[in-house]
Amino acid sequence: MTGAISKCGRSLLNRSKLVSRPAAASWGVSKQDQQIRFHHPNPFDPKTTRGWKAAVKEKEIPTTRHDAEVIRNLELGLPGASSIEDKTIPTFSRGELPHFAGINTFLKAPYIEDVKDCENYDCAVVGVPFDGGCTYRPGTRFGPQGIRRISALYTPYNYELGIDLREQMTLCDIGDVFTIPANLEKSFDQISNAVAYIASKGTMPIILGGDHSIGYPTVRGIASVTSKKIGIIHVDRHADIQEKDLDERMHTCPYFHATNLPNVDPKNLVQIGIGGWQVPRPAVPNMVERETNIFTMEDIEAYGIEKVAEMALERAWDGCDAVYMSYDIDSIEAAFVPGTGWPEPGGLLPREALKLVGLVAAEGLCGMEVVEVSPPYDHADITSLMALRICVDALGSMVAHDKMGLHKHIIDKPFVPF
Repeated sequence: MTGAISKCGRSLLNRSKLVSRPAAASWGVSKQDQQIRFHHPNPFDPKTTRGWKAAVKEKEIPTTRHDAEVIRNLELGLPGASSIEDKTIPTFSRGELPHFAGINTFLKAPYIEDVKDCENYDCAVVGVPFDGGCTYRPGTRFGPQGIRRISALYTPYNYELGIDLREQMTLCDIGDVFTIPANLEKSFDQISNAVAYIASKGTMPIILGGDHSIGYPTVRGIASVTSKKIGIIHVDRHADIQEKDLDERMHTCPYFHATNLPNVDPKNLVQIGIGGWQVPRPAVPNMVERETNIFTMEDIEAYGIEKVAEMALERAWDGCDAVYMSYDIDSIEAAFVPGTGWPEPGGLLPREALKLVGLVAAEGLCGMEVVEVSPPYDHADITSLMALRICVDALGSMVAHDKMGLHKHIIDKPFVPF
């Protein structure tokens, strides 16, 4: 097409500007022929890129708790040897650094041995090392350990969000629930007991599973300390709404029983990512009868993550006072999360998953869980790392949108042991 210029080409030419360059002549090109095109954003203009805005925003974040931690680390860990030039380094590893050393609590947050102290924190991480509900590959009892171990890799600061969890919220690690490996129902009672206690203190539970059978007792725990209604956003490749599987309430069953709770209505259950070859047919009639809200991967392809999140939030929050998020790691494309019990190709890409989590958490949560991480099947901790990222992105989004702690008003009933 000699002599013809496409509409796109004309647009680019119209947005180009001739400039002079001192070195132009040396290339045998006249100054008038040199062009700079302005159809791309200028990376040094803070009005055009989020990356630059994030860099500028960092100085606004306080360092108060970091500075206090440095002083504490030197007091508890002994000042470093005289040859150490950085005088903030203690002899014994204390606190965040180095990432490869220390005791692996979640993000190296304070370990709360006395559970009564959890009331002093916005959020408490609790492990649920249980895989008695698995129907195929076990190993999720090691999920909490795996997630905590790789969490040493992270700092509390997120560049893109422009937030620092250490400075802008309070987080503790309360340890693990004492589950009973050979007994589902006793373990369920232990889990509900733990979650109810944490929630009763106004502290948001961050639950590290564990197989997805724990999705029932976790919600039951929160629901027991409030008269308010709770919606659920459940991200998964599987429906998990059978009444029983293999004659027990296995990891295919949590949302049949959770939506039987008096303040958890099935119309406020939103299930995202459902599909593939692992949705048992016995689950489908329950989905239809209870009129849950179901989005397949094709729905996500058709509508996009942002629209699906908008619709999910509308349904989960409809008539509710709080929303709980249950994230099954197998909702993500199997290539990225090999360490899980029921891998299923065709799921969310990691970036899509994180976008969805951020949008959901931006409206506030009363609790959340990440389940089905099975370190024995993992490679290079990538599944545990993805689970960690889901947790911290949810916390970061809540902080960034000023939603941390807003669920406390729903806690209006005392803790009663199960």
